[in-house]
Amino acid sequence: MHKIYFILLLTVSGFLLSEYKNTNGVASEKSFADMLKWIRSDIEPQISKIELSSEWQKLNLLDDDNYAVWIGHSTFLIKKNGVTILTDPIFSDRASPLKNIGPKRLIPPAIALDDIPHIDIVTISHNHYDHLDINSLKKISKKHPNAIFLVPAGDERLLKRKKINNVYNFGWWESFDSLGFKFTFTPVQHWSKRSLFDRNKSLWGGWFIEHKDYSFYHAGDTGYSNDFIETKLIIGSPKYAFIPIGAYDPEWFMAESHVNPEDAVQIMLDLEAEKGFGMHWGTFTLTDEDTIEPKIRLENAVKNNSGIDFISLVPGEVVNLE
Repeated sequence: MHKIYFILLLTVSGFLLSEYKNTNGVASEKSFADMLKWIRSDIEPQISKIELSSEWQKLNLLDDDNYAVWIGHSTFLIKKNGVTILTDPIFSDRASPLKNIGPKRLIPPAIALDDIPHIDIVTISHNHYDHLDINSLKKISKKHPNAIFLVPAGDERLLKRKKINNVYNFGWWESFDSLGFKFTFTPVQHWSKRSLFDRNKSLWGGWFIEHKDYSFYHAGDTGYSNDFIETKLIIGSPKYAFIPIGAYDPEWFMAESHVNPEDAVQIMLDLEAEKGFGMHWGTFTLTDEDTIEPKIRLENAVKNNSGIDFISLVPGEVVNLE
C-alpha cells in the first residue's frame, strides 16, 4: 500500500517535457515499466512507530531562543535570534492529494501546529505532498498573517490560489534577506510533480540559511550529486545540516532522487558541516525499507567515519543552537 504515493505521482507523466532539470542536465524520470517492476516486487517493510520525546514541552516556544526541534519528516522548528523558521511543514494526516488514500502518518507531529505561538518564515524545498502540504500552509497563513513563505520557482501560483500572502519564489542561488537572515535556494538532485501534467514544471532545492557567523542547511529531498560540494564552494560550510536519510529502498529505483544513510554521511563530508541531523524517515512509509532501518544504518555509517557528528533525533527532542 505504501507504493501508492509514487503511483499517484508517476502516473501519466513520462511523455511530458520537463521544464526544469538537475544540474547534471538530466530530469529525474522513471518509466511506467520501472514502476510496475517495483510494484510487482511485493516487498512489505516492517512498520513500527518511533517514540516521541516530550522534551520540547520544557521550552517556552515564544520566549526561549536558540533551539531547534524535529517535528517529524522534514519539518523542523528553528528559533534563532528571536526569529522562528519552519521547514517543509506537514501537519496533515496524509501526504497525498486524496483525503482517504495515500501515505498516512505513523506518528503525530511532535508539536501540534496550534502549539507554535509565532512563525516568521516558512521554507519549502519542493512541491511533493510530503514537503508542500497546502492545508498546513493555509493554516499557518491564517494564524500567522505576517509569515513569509519562500518557495521554489513555479510553486508560488499554488499558494496564491489558496489566498496565501507574502509568497516569494526562487531559482537556484537566488537569495532573500529578512530579519537579519539570508536565505539562499541551492540545487539538489530531485524532481517535482503534484498533478497529471505538471512534472518538473516547478523547481526543487535546499535552503542555506545564514545569520552573521551562524548558518543552517536544509537539504529538503535529494539524491546524491556534486551539488553539495558546489554549495560549500559558493556559500561555505554550515554549522548545522538537516539531511534526509530515508525513502531509499529499492535503491535501483530511488537512488537518483533519494539518498540512503551512507550517501547522507557523504553529503555531510562534502558540506563539511559541523553537526548533522537525519530527517525524512519514521513519519510516513513511502518506500520498502523498514521504519527503523535508516537510523540504524546511519549509526553504523557514522562509526565508519570517525570524527563526524551526525545523528538522528527523536521527534520532539530539542537541539540547543550554541
